[in-house]
Amino acid sequence: MEQVTLRGETGRALGSRQARRLRRLGRVPAVVYGHGLETRSVAVDRRDLHAALHTEAGFNALINLQVEGDEYLTVAREVQRHPVRGDIIHLDFIRISLDEAIEAEVPIEFVGVPVGVREAKGIVETPHASVMVSALPTAIPSHITLDITALRIGDSSRVSDLPELPGVTYVSEPDMLLIMVEVPAAAQVEEVPAAAAAPVEGEEAAEVAETEEEA
Repeated sequence: MEQVTLRGETGRALGSRQARRLRRLGRVPAVVYGHGLETRSVAVDRRDLHAALHTEAGFNALINLQVEGDEYLTVAREVQRHPVRGDIIHLDFIRISLDEAIEAEVPIEFVGVPVGVREAKGIVETPHASVMVSALPTAIPSHITLDITALRIGDSSRVSDLPELPGVTYVSEPDMLLIMVEVPAAAQVEEVPAAAAAPVEGEEAAEVAETEEEA
């Protein structure tokens, strides 16, 4: 797993007003804690943070956070974004150890075009495109590949179908649905046959006769 270095500035004033001021200056408020470290309030450069979280490892990048001469190996968690712009407005840096397992959310890379799509014009639904795993920080994969080529209409893949990876334990429930191939909604609407909609002539005559007898 790739490691990146990020500088954290301390001494920032607390409060929402000060946090907004920091963001206007291109800084992102954050806190760092874990492994016996007392929670420290820091601020990091927005561009540097973006670069750190957009390597191949994504949000599971190992970040060497430098704060006033100290350096902490961390991962980014509890990332908060602006509801409109999507910018990161706050996050936590969790201090970790290379010899202790951590949990991480890893994206699934679906490979191939399902048979049900190619031959039956089915559609693909992906209720979940990521999975929670537990592994040593250096063993967390950047993504997990799942071949979906053989899926037909009505088939699905779950966490239990994911490949075994050395040193990686799946935390998500084994039956959690990841992907399924379905018939398009429009094709599921069946028209009522015309023969069933209109009564047969003989049956109609019999019904009339029965009505007249009852009268």
